[in-house]
Amino acid sequence: SETRDMRTNKQKLLLAAKILLAVLLLVVGGFIFFRDSLLNQALDKVSTKMTQQYNSNFTVKKASFDGLNGIDLYDVVLAPKNADTLLNIKKLKTSISFWNLFIGNIQLQSLELQEGYIQLVKKGKVKNFDAFLKKDEELNLENSDSKTDYAATAYRMISRLLNLVPTDMSIEKLAFKIDDNGKKANIDIEKLTLDNQELNSLITVETGTFKQHLSMKGLADPRNRKADIRIFNKDTGAIRLPYVDERYNLKSSFDSIHLNVDNIEKTMGEFHLDGFATITNLHVNHPKIANKDVVIKKARFDYRFLLGSDFISIDKSSTLQLNKIKLNPYMAYETESDTIYKLQVSIPKMKAQDFIVSLPDGLFTNFQGMEAQGNFEYNLDFKFNKNKPYQLVFDSKLNKENLRITKYGKANLTKLNGEFVYRAIIKNVLQRPIQVGAENPDYTPLDQMSPYLQKCVLTTEDPSFFHHRGFINEAFKQSIIKNIRTKKFARGASTISMQLVKNVFLTREKTLSRKLEEILLVYILENNRVVSKERMLEVYFNIIEWGPDVYGIGEASRFYFQKTPAELDLNECLYLARIIPSPRKFMYQFNDEGNLKDYAAKQQLYLTNLMNRRGLLAPEDSIYKSKPFFITGQAKSFIKLRVPDSTQIPVDSLATELPFEF
Repeated sequence: SETRDMRTNKQKLLLAAKILLAVLLLVVGGFIFFRDSLLNQALDKVSTKMTQQYNSNFTVKKASFDGLNGIDLYDVVLAPKNADTLLNIKKLKTSISFWNLFIGNIQLQSLELQEGYIQLVKKGKVKNFDAFLKKDEELNLENSDSKTDYAATAYRMISRLLNLVPTDMSIEKLAFKIDDNGKKANIDIEKLTLDNQELNSLITVETGTFKQHLSMKGLADPRNRKADIRIFNKDTGAIRLPYVDERYNLKSSFDSIHLNVDNIEKTMGEFHLDGFATITNLHVNHPKIANKDVVIKKARFDYRFLLGSDFISIDKSSTLQLNKIKLNPYMAYETESDTIYKLQVSIPKMKAQDFIVSLPDGLFTNFQGMEAQGNFEYNLDFKFNKNKPYQLVFDSKLNKENLRITKYGKANLTKLNGEFVYRAIIKNVLQRPIQVGAENPDYTPLDQMSPYLQKCVLTTEDPSFFHHRGFINEAFKQSIIKNIRTKKFARGASTISMQLVKNVFLTREKTLSRKLEEILLVYILENNRVVSKERMLEVYFNIIEWGPDVYGIGEASRFYFQKTPAELDLNECLYLARIIPSPRKFMYQFNDEGNLKDYAAKQQLYLTNLMNRRGLLAPEDSIYKSKPFFITGQAKSFIKLRVPDSTQIPVDSLATELPFEF
């Protein structure tokens, strides 16, 4: 009986297998019989979608199957209406994995493409790709009530993308063209092959200013999700990036790039992307970066991108190397409860001299020739909560080990201790020389200035000057918060130390190079006891601009009040302190009667009240309110008056308090 039952079960299984095979053969047979019709229907569906959703014409002159899973397309054209053609391919042959298609995945096995182009054209404000930049409404509606799972989304997108990369590929004469209102760049793929995981290509890059022949070689294994590719110039010289130089005024070049993708996987709900990238002899030139080429001889980034359901990050195990400088970056964007941005940078213990010689050429010109002894390590911790901006974390720490500057470079900070010639640079124009020292009759030692001057200027410019080491962390935090909220550099955090370094050793150009040099030079100045605080303040008072072609407190006292710095009263010092940010525009603070405008008088009163609250003024100093304020020097000729000027200009300084920001 059991034997009979076993036979019956085997017969049933065999019958089921035969039925399944018959159904499968019927499906395959039906597909083969109707496939040309199905292909044309699919192309018609694409054409209709292009017309209705993207206002574009999609046409294929001839389409047919080649074998069971091969498709041949001829004269494929995608042309937006009333705009230049976006895509034109003469011949395209591809084969698709039938079994993957059967389970719902599209996976290309081979691709052969001959002669064609893809072009992005902008004429005036009209772009031929505008319609394809619109967000898909269906995607916007999807998951509208739930958060995006970053790990799942990234894995799904990359998997689909890699499935579209064939394991065998042959491309000939395919051009990518860019025409941005006459700024043109052509990238011609003369030949690109992928055979047995080996990638080879010959690419010509041409713009209005240069032409290059590049080669891309290496390993490309889309199914195992690995790649190891090098890009180099077949001609002599460096590789230049097309289009960006004309479009963004960014000139850049490099000798070679090595890109490695070692691992792409999703485990335990987290998505990992691991590998490394190297670049040699990178040259960058942009007016916002520096006034000359910035050169990084060798850079390597060992990366690990890590994505979870509610975060995107560069993992702490990643390493960035710039010449001999190695640092561990950590960046994260989190959305679990609030929207939080995190940045951590760690430089492990290294020799100070290795750091100096590794600074990119062109970015730190004032450090060339500098020598140092000892070691240091550095850590930066930054955290910004979009919903709680005032809880910002900004913690910068540098730990020193026998660190000492043994030789200064171009910016010799020790010159602040002696006599020197200072020349301001305004709009790249060198101004007249100012002798800092006894040879200058207007030079004024600190103890020969009115005591009110120091109190007023420190209150407006740097209240904690005698206590900080060049930087004020809280000021940095407030500056970062305001800049993030306004999405622009709306506020700085400049101390007197920073202003002094900027004036004496650097230009006034607003570049990344100048700001980075300023930060490093200030740190060295303030943390190596190069100059005393009193000497720094004395030099500062004697070189800063206090009016049009007016430099130093000696010239300023005479220009405005026909006095010496020692003779200045509180009213006059309040005025001088307020005009430091915009000294060349001092005349606009006065009305046509020669009096301070309301806003200027209110600022002056606010400053006085602030100094009173901080205990910087004695009760008897309040007598200044009853004293008239006069401009008696050459400055009065800059003020536009309604009537001819008298020998003195009275200013009504009585006003109600109105807070304002220094």
